[in-house]
Amino acid sequence: MTDDHTHVQEFFGARAAGWDTRFPDDGPAFAAAVSSLGLRPGDAVLDAGCGTGRALPALREAVGPEGTVLGADLTPAMLEAAVRAGRDRDGRLVLADVARLPLRPGALDAVFAAGLISHLSRPGPDLAELARVVRPGGLLALFHPVGRAALAARRGRRITDGDLRAEPNLRPLLARSGWRLVSYADEDARYLALAERSG
Repeated sequence: MTDDHTHVQEFFGARAAGWDTRFPDDGPAFAAAVSSLGLRPGDAVLDAGCGTGRALPALREAVGPEGTVLGADLTPAMLEAAVRAGRDRDGRLVLADVARLPLRPGALDAVFAAGLISHLSRPGPDLAELARVVRPGGLLALFHPVGRAALAARRGRRITDGDLRAEPNLRPLLARSGWRLVSYADEDARYLALAERSG
């Protein structure tokens, strides 16, 4: 395991037990972001870096009982918190690194990723791995329940020009990784970038 992975596990592991209580009102924002994927009954979708699984109920509702919902996370404590919250009923939880997913190429119709991109140790290759497991024309939703400016203010920071989530940086990064950015919203109440799998 790399130092980056250890850092991510330590950061989220220490916060897993109280994660949902810190952000109790995010449910509607997650549901709205999931709806932007236009999932259909029977589709297969991955919540990449699923944490406590807050998106899993909305993903399950979108794909129905015959669809496939997977939640992958690197931090065991986050997956344990998802189980305690009962979200394992909505999807299969997998302890996995999004940089090396145990899925065949083109297995998925979509990937949902909340707060993931800023924690990727190698954003280009990691986004390419997400592209590998999605069929051509499938979608990727990069989401956060608040926009970049609101998130930076919450942490006492300023937005920098080098922020990967800024559209001028994100668009070429996605393009090099097998994705085409199709819509982008960075507002106080949400951050949502939708990309389509190229090819």
